[in-house]
Amino acid sequence: MKLLKRIPIIVFGILISCGNDQDDILQPSSPNLIIKLKFDPNQERLGNLGQPVTVGPGNAAQAPTINKMSANYIEFAPTAATALGTGEIIFEGDETNAGGNQAINFQNAIFAGDNETFLSVPISDLSTGNYEWVRVSLAYQEGDIDILLNGQDITGTLASFVGYNSYITSFDLNGNTIEVNENKAQGFWAFETSGFTTQGQAPEGATTVPNPLFNSSPIPQGSCVVTGEFENALIITGNETQDITVTLSFSINNSFEWTEVNIDGKYEPEAGEQVVDMGLRGLIPSANN
Repeated sequence: MKLLKRIPIIVFGILISCGNDQDDILQPSSPNLIIKLKFDPNQERLGNLGQPVTVGPGNAAQAPTINKMSANYIEFAPTAATALGTGEIIFEGDETNAGGNQAINFQNAIFAGDNETFLSVPISDLSTGNYEWVRVSLAYQEGDIDILLNGQDITGTLASFVGYNSYITSFDLNGNTIEVNENKAQGFWAFETSGFTTQGQAPEGATTVPNPLFNSSPIPQGSCVVTGEFENALIITGNETQDITVTLSFSINNSFEWTEVNIDGKYEPEAGEQVVDMGLRGLIPSANN
């Protein structure tokens, strides 16, 4: 999917009078739509169909501490019947064929952390209307998890590539450069702690992607398009004079899941415990309009 609208760059200018007493004139600025991210370990834990679920049998899970996240696509949908790609697309990240098949260009990704701004676009560029739903195609998560290693409880950093396909030249994980130089399918991950790094691949189709509109507006398998309903509809009138902030609250409630070998609720890669899921567990958007 290609971006339907090019977002113009807003330039603020000041007209300064010279040689007379006329007051300086500040050019009026357009209000913006601001997209912020939030990660909530207490938000309801959902499955692919948008229904509450528990941790799978034989597995254990924990809530990571998310340091930053990247998305590759954001779309507002007026109704539950709005098909994917036919709503108001406000953002599409850069993609490339450098690795063969089309993939997210990780090197050009945009990132934001908890309660940070991910995107700002002019409201004047959006179509007027009421939007009840938002769709966000996730691309990357990076956060801290607890593991049991050599009998010690330690904390390390997990990089999770949850997008449908990612072209990665290299990436930095706590000062360690990891070279890839190829496409990686959804579920590729890398882990770092105390200078030690390792990487792996979650099973195909294992990444949870909650979509409460599964019946009316399905999404392609492996797309990682998480869908959420506004608590109160986002309303764009075209007469806005102030910024509108949309906060995308993602559930990280036991979102990092693995198979248990030792039934102790601790992730032990040395024991052969395998990562099976890194998907965010739900989305609740809210707007301040």
